[in-house]
This record gives sequence, structure tokens and C-alpha cells, in this order.
Amino acid sequence: MSLDFESLSLTEIIRLQNQLSALLARRFERTHALAFSDVTGSTAYFARFGNEAGRRLQQRHVDLIVKSLDGSAGRIVDTVGDGVFLCFPHVETAVEVLERFQTLRLQENSHIPPEHQMTTRIGIHCGTVLTDGVIVTGDPVNLCAKLAATAQPGEIRITKQAFLELTVQRRVRCRSIGPVKLAGANEPMEVFTFAWADPLRFPIAVVIEETGEQIPLPPQPIITFGRLREINGTQANDIVLTHKDPSLAQHISRWHFEVRRAPEGLIFRSVSTQPTEVNGRVICKGEETPVSAGTVVRLSDVLTLRFVSGTSDQTSEEGAVTTVS
Repeated sequence: MSLDFESLSLTEIIRLQNQLSALLARRFERTHALAFSDVTGSTAYFARFGNEAGRRLQQRHVDLIVKSLDGSAGRIVDTVGDGVFLCFPHVETAVEVLERFQTLRLQENSHIPPEHQMTTRIGIHCGTVLTDGVIVTGDPVNLCAKLAATAQPGEIRITKQAFLELTVQRRVRCRSIGPVKLAGANEPMEVFTFAWADPLRFPIAVVIEETGEQIPLPPQPIITFGRLREINGTQANDIVLTHKDPSLAQHISRWHFEVRRAPEGLIFRSVSTQPTEVNGRVICKGEETPVSAGTVVRLSDVLTLRFVSGTSDQTSEEGAVTTVS
């Protein structure tokens, strides 16, 4: 039976529209956890290393996602450029899979030169979508993609809706970063960041003992610490360290040390000839040593940093450059 739509009255069309809406909801409306994972810096990577290397980077991203999905109920819905769109029956499954992905990514990066290491930004949301088991569409999909775009490199961001679906064990590993304005949204929405790495092996902040200030560690593979804020108009250190006494501040090197993320945890490396101690042991320039929650770093006998596994809620959204005064 076919309908002559041109002959239908306004009332009949509205009635038909309502019937179709009800049919869509009954047959295809489902509540799912959604996730987007995007490779950060891919445009610059393509420009620097060419199309072939760029495509290999994109494929590594997809391959690690597929490996992380193994044995789960999640699936890849679509891949576009350097992004992967995933769908899961539950938020717990989404977080578990993407936590596994981040760990695998970190392990792979440890065998790759720094310039070829992969960093991603991830967003997780939960909402009602239309799906036939293949296609997934609806406003929650767009929101999730926009959420991922706000994440810092290496970060997993979660909406409040998704946060409320997590177990207590995972909720305590989330930290609210306050209202975040998503592209095209009228109002900011509350967003959480998920600490996917083991907080003992991967501290997420440092405390300046002299002031009590707590500074979140940016999620990138290598974090630099030093006195210099910028050079030639560009950021010099990820975390800027200084002192309220200008004469004492000069004892902190312009680039004093760096911390890199290895599969086994954070690795401290001194890049300064100034006196540097880690847990009371003198570390010479170029020397490396593991750091974990509770590790104490003393710089030039003027500044003391302690690595911790938790941060206060009074942290910046970017978590990038912070000055200690």
C-alpha cells in the first residue's frame, strides 16, 4: 500500500509524523555509552612527516582501539580521519576499554621515538540515540564529539551523565573540572576528567611544600619543569617554577628537570647542573630515576616538590602552565 503524500491534509500529516516518531522510538531508540578518540597534533604530523607516515599513525590508533575492544561488548561505529567513534552498552565498559587503550598506547610509545609517539584526546558520554545495530545517530553523538575536542592530550573527559553511571570505584578516580563550554552549546556543562593511570605509579599532581600549592600534571608524554616561562613568544616549560624571593628564584634553572611517562610509571630526568635531589639522593644532569606518589624533589635547596596521587578541585581547566610564587 502506498500513500499519496501530496493529497494528505495537515492533520493527517501531523498524525503520520507522530506515528513515525513513536515507531522510531520503539524500534530504534536505545540508551548507550558513546566515546570519541582523536589523535592530537595529526595535522602538524602530516605536514612534517608526509601522508604515508600520517596514515600509519592513524592506523596505529585504530589498531590499538580494536585490540582494546577485544572481549568487550563495545564496537567501532565509524572512523573519520584521525578520529574513532565507539559505542558501548554501558559506561563502565566504555571506561574499561579506553583505560586499556591508554595503557597500550603508553606501552607502544615507549618503543617509538618521541616525534612519532601517539597522543589522543577522548570524550565519553551517555545518552539516548537511534540505532539499528550499525548506524548510531542523535544529539548525544554530536555532544560526545565536541566533548572529546575539549580534552587535553592524553586526557579522558566524561560528562556528568556518564559519571553518574560509573561504579563508586571509578567515580573516586574522576575529578570535576567545572563548567566547560562546548562548541555550539548555549550553556556550559559540568565535565569530569578520569585518572586512567595507576595513581601510585602515575601521580597526577605536585605540591610545593613551601606554599602548599597543588599543581596538576599535564597528561602529555613529557612534562618539563623550570624557571623560564617563555622563549621567543612560545611556552618554555609546562610547569613554571619560581620563588617569591627573586634572588632565590635564580637558583632554579631555566629548564631544571623533566618527567616522562613510561609503561612502568613516571621517570624523572635532571637537565640542570644545579643541585637536585630526589628522596634525598643527589641526581646529576642527565641521570634518570623513577618517581611515584610521595616522591620528594628538592631543587637547589630553595624549592621542594612532592608528587601526589590526588588534586584539589581548584585547578585550571588546561592544567598547563602554573607559576609558584
